[in-house]
Formats: sequence, C-alpha cells, structure tokens
Amino acid sequence: MKRLLFGVASLASMLATGALAADLPVKAPPLPVAVYNWTGFYAGGNIGYSWGHSSTTTSFYDGTSGALLSSSAAGFNMDGAIGGVQAGYNWQRDKWVFGIEADIQASGQRGDGLFNCAGGALTPRPAALNGTCAPGHVGDTAPFDVAAFPVGDALSQKLQWFGTLRGRIGPTVTPTVLLYVTGGLAYGEVKTFEQVAGVNITGLNGTNNSTSTPVFATFGNTSTRVGWTVGAGIEGALGGNWTAKLEYLYIDLGTVSASFLTPITTTGGGLLGIRYSSHITDNILRVGLNYRFGGPVVAKY
Repeated sequence: MKRLLFGVASLASMLATGALAADLPVKAPPLPVAVYNWTGFYAGGNIGYSWGHSSTTTSFYDGTSGALLSSSAAGFNMDGAIGGVQAGYNWQRDKWVFGIEADIQASGQRGDGLFNCAGGALTPRPAALNGTCAPGHVGDTAPFDVAAFPVGDALSQKLQWFGTLRGRIGPTVTPTVLLYVTGGLAYGEVKTFEQVAGVNITGLNGTNNSTSTPVFATFGNTSTRVGWTVGAGIEGALGGNWTAKLEYLYIDLGTVSASFLTPITTTGGGLLGIRYSSHITDNILRVGLNYRFGGPVVAKY
C-alpha cells in the first residue's frame, strides 16, 4: 500500500511541474540592432574657397656678366574659388576610422605683384644719371642730360589646378559623426606671366643728341610642383549611403622659379635679365558630399 501511495504522489508531482512549465513565457531571440559602419569605398565632389600666397623675390641682373644689379622681395595673395572631386577608402576599428583619400581640384586662384629697378637722377651730375639697371645720357651741358628711367616688372601668378593624396585618421564622436586629421602629398600647376617695361636711351655721351625708346617685353612660364599638406575635418551621415563633410587644408607647393632676358640695355652694355623665385602656399576651406558604396549599415546582435 505504501509503495502504491508513493507512486501516485510522484506521478501527481510530475504532472503539476509540466503544467507549470507550460504556463511560463518563451524567451524570444534578440533582435538585430542597426549600427553605422564607415568601412568601404566612397566618392564625391566638393566646392570651396582658397586663400593662397606667393612670397616672391625678383632679381635684375646683367645678362652678359651675370652681375646682380638689384633684388627685391614682396608677397601677394592668390585667392579664388575651387572645386573638384575626391575618392577614398575607410577602415573602421571600434570607434576609430582610418582611411586614404585622393582629390583633384580646378582653381580660380590668382594674384599679382609689382617690382622695379631704380632709375637715375639729374643731380649730382653726371654720377647720378645712370640708374641701377639702365644707363642715362650725359649731354655736353646739363640741360641736355637724360636720367635713366626705372625698369618695372609686373608679375602675375595663377594656380591652375592642384590635387592631394592623403591619409585620414580620427574617432567617431557618435556612430554617424567622424572627426579626423589628414595629411600627405600635394601637387599643383603654377602659371607665371611677367610684363617688363623700360626705356633705352641711345646717343653718344657728351653730345646734345639722344634718343629715348620705350621697350616692352613679356614672359610666361608654367611649372608643376610637388609639396605637402595637412588639415582636419568633420564628416557626418545624411541618410542612406550619403555623407557630408567640412574640411580645412594647408598646402605648401614649394618654390617655382625661372629667368629670361629682356631687350633693355644695362649700364654694362649687355641685356637686362630678370629672375623670379616664388614660394607658393595655400589655405583651403571646402564642403563636400560623398556616396558610400556597399552600404554603411550593418546588423549587430
């Protein structure tokens, strides 16, 4: 009898436990969470403004002897609008994003500077008649003296185009907002144009006869230079695969230089040569729009 009662009690306990378990809620599997991921290729366009600068030294020299006659330094701005395209690739590890980006820009930047070589004076006679770069004329009497005219050089420069190849690194302050610093290689084409004006005074010194002939010359040169760049920016998701960025870059393209001979006669009897050397730098502020290929959102459980 005891064994029969024990078996009945055990069976009742098992049935009760099964019924209780059937009443408990079933735990559902976790739902995926959408997380923004910066990894992948992207491409886009940009537009902005650039504040460039040319630090230029112009030298006047005797084209026959090579002797330096005069030299002066001046700086001028090369400002203008810019626009171009960019492409790159990002890798994301936790909150850090690493990337590489290349861009090419059209530029409207230009500027100009004025340089001159001093002319002569009528007194004291005859020592001051010659200018630094060009000779005057000594008449047989003072009224027939002609002081040398100054030589003027108008130099203009334009940054035709430029591009960069840079690395990028920075943290995500939120999953969809990236702060970064950037730096690397810069390159660009600088076009220089010069207009030179002077006066050749001819005639035998000690006579009353002299002729003053205005002389003009032009010179152009185009140079492609390679330099460096550093900067920083912020980029954020707009929705879907689109992002927008605001970026600043400082660019140093190094030095462009050239020389040429003019038809102006120097005090030594040779032709006047002019040589320029310009250090080109740039400050760029631009906004850009990128499209990310392959989808920037991934599922995380």
